[in-house]
Amino acid sequence: MLAEERFDEILKYVNQEGSITVQKLIEYTNASESTIRRDLNTLDKRGLLVKVHGGALALEHNAALKDSMVNVREELNREEKRKIAEYAASLISPEDVVYLDAGTTTGYLIDFLKTKGIVFVTNAVMHARKLVEKGYTVYLPGGQMKAVTEALIGEDTIESIRKFHFTKGFFGTNGIDVEAGFTTPDIREANVKRYACAQCKEIYIMSDSSKFGTISPVTFLPFEKANVLTAGEVGSAYEIYKNIIFI
Repeated sequence: MLAEERFDEILKYVNQEGSITVQKLIEYTNASESTIRRDLNTLDKRGLLVKVHGGALALEHNAALKDSMVNVREELNREEKRKIAEYAASLISPEDVVYLDAGTTTGYLIDFLKTKGIVFVTNAVMHARKLVEKGYTVYLPGGQMKAVTEALIGEDTIESIRKFHFTKGFFGTNGIDVEAGFTTPDIREANVKRYACAQCKEIYIMSDSSKFGTISPVTFLPFEKANVLTAGEVGSAYEIYKNIIFI
């Protein structure tokens, strides 16, 4: 396959999925890892996609207008996410009642938990399973399960969450913008996030650098209402804000 033909194939897959890993592109194109990484660098320089650690994002929506499958998102910016998660876990104290939002970055937090005596509420089935296996008390609200993000959503989920008062809440986001705030593609997930945030004494947004300057369709929280935990280069425009914690 010629390079330009391979470029067309890569762009087709990236635009179709919204985000994709290097490994998936290797399988789709039968090219080597070094070739795919070189191709992604070229396409990023041409302004045709956004290269991130472990893969690429579609330029059109930059993962903001469409949710990607969990197994794809787990591979994107993995090291940044784990660094953020380790710091977030250190903020949790014994006897905290914590809301843990669905998402890959929030999921990594569980790997770094060492403190016992914490109660968790989460709308992520996978998070709940991992927390129970580590010996934590976990409450899983009812509701409809969304296949793409593996999150529980809907009115039943919201009603369950509103019964709690959380000392800390840790949330994921698809976009961060000073004016638009924290945003996500699905209004149903946005509503769950919004009501969960309202029940939190302290709110933390866990986000890798790729989400900054991106706006998804639905705002779930104003920018100034949360502390942002991030790693990587986010641009000088965001360095002046005191609610952004660079790890």
